[in-house]
Amino acid sequence: MNVEKEWEELDMWKRRFTRKSSRFQRVSKKAQTKMNTWIPEKAHNLITESIRRMVEITLNNGGWLPMNPVTEKGNLQEREESMKARLEFYRKTATVEGAGTGAGGLFLGMADFPLLLSIKMKFLTECSIIHGYDAKAYEERMFLLYVFQLAFSSDEHKRETLSVIEGWDTEKERVKDLDWRTFQQEYRDLIDLIKMLQLVPGIGAVVGAYANYQLLDQLGETAKFAYRIRYFSELEKG
Repeated sequence: MNVEKEWEELDMWKRRFTRKSSRFQRVSKKAQTKMNTWIPEKAHNLITESIRRMVEITLNNGGWLPMNPVTEKGNLQEREESMKARLEFYRKTATVEGAGTGAGGLFLGMADFPLLLSIKMKFLTECSIIHGYDAKAYEERMFLLYVFQLAFSSDEHKRETLSVIEGWDTEKERVKDLDWRTFQQEYRDLIDLIKMLQLVPGIGAVVGAYANYQLLDQLGETAKFAYRIRYFSELEKG
C-alpha cells in the first residue's frame, strides 16, 4: 500500500469536494426549487417522514445491520476493495429499484424515497463493519449519519460536516444530539433535479435508474474518503 499516494488522493478529494458548486449546479438548484412547488404536498410529507424515520432507526437500534455481520478490517487497500464490492451490489439494487418504481409514475415514484434511504444506510453500515467498527455503538451510528450528510448537503454544510469528521474523536460528544430537521432539509435540498423527474410518467423508469446509480456512486466516493480520514487519524495516533 502506497501511503503517500493515498494521502495525496485524500487531499485532492477534499479540495475538490469543498469547492463552490458550479454555475450549472446553482442554476439547476433554482430549477429544482421551482419544480418542488409542482410536487404534491403528499409527496413532500412522505419524503420528510421517510428521512425522520431513517434517522430514528439509525440512532435507536441500528436497524441496518446485515444478518451475519463480520468484521473484516485488513489494510486500507483491502478495506476499500471490500467497500467497492459492496457498493457495486447496492448500486445495482438501487438501479433496479429506481427503474421499477420510476415506471409507475408519481405514486410508485414516491415509494422510491424510503427504499433508497434504506439502501444507502445498509451500504454505510457495511462500510463501518468493513473498517472494524462496532455498528451497534451509538457513536458509530451517528458517524454514518454524518457521512450521509457529507454526501448530500449544501456547500456550507459539507464544509462543516467535513470538519466534524476530521476531528471525530473530539467532536462526537459535541454533536451527539443530531438536529434531524436540518438533516432532512439539507438532503431534500440536494436531491438532484433529475431525481424529481422520476415522478413524471413516461420517463420515470429511465430517470429513476440513472438517478439512483449516480446517488449511490456519490455516496460510495464520500464514504471511501470519510473512512480514509479516520484510518489516517488513527494511524497517526498509533
